[in-house]
Amino acid sequence: MQLWELLMIAIGLSMDAFAVAICKGLSVRKVALGHALTAGLYFGAFQALMPLLGYFLGTQFESLIQSVDHWIAFALLSLIGINMIRESRSQSEELNASFGPKAMLPLAVATSIDALAVGVTFAFLKVQIVLAVTCIGVTTFILSCIGVKLGNLFGAKYKSRAELLGGIVLILMGLKILLEHLGVLG
Repeated sequence: MQLWELLMIAIGLSMDAFAVAICKGLSVRKVALGHALTAGLYFGAFQALMPLLGYFLGTQFESLIQSVDHWIAFALLSLIGINMIRESRSQSEELNASFGPKAMLPLAVATSIDALAVGVTFAFLKVQIVLAVTCIGVTTFILSCIGVKLGNLFGAKYKSRAELLGGIVLILMGLKILLEHLGVLG
């Protein structure tokens, strides 16, 4: 997998965290640098940790499902993408203004569950996992920091668009993996 492909997956995975960061920015009157850094660290760390865990799980089962790994990668990325698109159409939930561990930890876990499944696909695709999780973690950190500030400045206007874009990107990456394996793309 090339770096630009990892970056596209990182951006797609980051969109849930970006959308929640926008909401967190909405929840405070005046955003401080600490708010953005806190959101970035929580979301970035969990978005990096989950694919790593998924990768280790995937390597345990690789020999059992190697013949259908491309279909699994396509299905997982597509399902995650479809779910993100569906969530982009739903009403936004209320978030409290706290940036403490009790508020941020559940959000970080919830926004990174899809990254666990992507990590499983990384095991099948022989991805350089250190590069992948670094790319995902740093991308999510940056976009989450930006999201807090944008949320405070512009409101919820971009939350659903971010989730929609992320979902489309993940579906397209899954389709690309499938088509490459089937020999349609060279």
